[in-house]
Amino acid sequence: MVRFVIVEPMSVAATPKSAPPARPSSPAPTAVPAAVPAPAPAARPAPDWRIRFGALSLIWGFSFLLIKVGTEGYAPFQVTLGRLLSGTAVLAVAMAVRRERLPRGARTWGHLAVAAFFLNALPFSLFAYAELTIPSTLAGICNATSPLWGMALSLVALSEDRPTRRRVAGLGLGFLGVLTVLGAWQGFSGLDLSGTAMALLASLSYPVGWIYVRRTLAGSGSSTLALTGSQLFLGTAQIALVTPLFTSAPDGFPLLPTLAVVALGALGTGLAVLVQYGLVEEVGPTTAQMVTYFIPVIATAAGVVVLGEQLSWNTPVGALVVLAGAALTQSRPRRGGRVSGGRAGAGAHP
Repeated sequence: MVRFVIVEPMSVAATPKSAPPARPSSPAPTAVPAAVPAPAPAARPAPDWRIRFGALSLIWGFSFLLIKVGTEGYAPFQVTLGRLLSGTAVLAVAMAVRRERLPRGARTWGHLAVAAFFLNALPFSLFAYAELTIPSTLAGICNATSPLWGMALSLVALSEDRPTRRRVAGLGLGFLGVLTVLGAWQGFSGLDLSGTAMALLASLSYPVGWIYVRRTLAGSGSSTLALTGSQLFLGTAQIALVTPLFTSAPDGFPLLPTLAVVALGALGTGLAVLVQYGLVEEVGPTTAQMVTYFIPVIATAAGVVVLGEQLSWNTPVGALVVLAGAALTQSRPRRGGRVSGGRAGAGAHP
């Protein structure tokens, strides 16, 4: 599948990973009579990658619960605007601390605007609208279909991706799992088709954006953080233009929905991006992308335990089938001792 870093899952941005700038070499020590310079304080070590992996899984898994709580006090577009504002603020601070420069060139900004639509504005809004009528558990499971859509699209759009028996079998198995989740044998009875369709369309939007980014922004020369922060800014601007046309100003700012929206953006769309960067750099994209398979499990558990949502047997069974199919679609034969291909990153950010 696609070989670039994916950052907002429900993920925020799909931007090519640029090489980190080379560190300047340390100057040669200078002899100083009767004085020895004090050693620089050691940098605080980051928590073990397994801890950060678990934290990222929890943040993105709980995102669907936060969306549901946010829509109890705000319109869907307002939820999306609030999360993008919070997420952009976090990345803006990170960019300022690291002294990152904004991308240059109108062409790059134009491509980032398209990426922001498919990777942020559209899927975030669709998930918010979907959760007006479907449980957060179902939204989380629909999000897990994103790797399936991505594989199907990459076979058509990316010439270097060739179908294999294993990947085709994974695609078929995954969509069989989707039909199981939706209860196809009962004629989808009791299912809100419009809400489910919006959640599935949101999951489809992510790989469309990933493929577009790979074709247009690879080798742009800007860092991943700069591209992602700029992309979130453009997504915020897009939603800010649309929101007044479809919603009226809220009557108030209810505490719990407001906290949910702020946490959704600051943690799930801002902090999670930074955690994901560190994981990809430390353990590689193949291990980092495994967080994708924990998101629906955590989203389901959160919806049932915290929100009291009900599950029928076909929902968890179908979800496991979807995850098994998604895993097969991302597997590649080993070539020269390395795993070829695969999506770099953590998968779909809710």
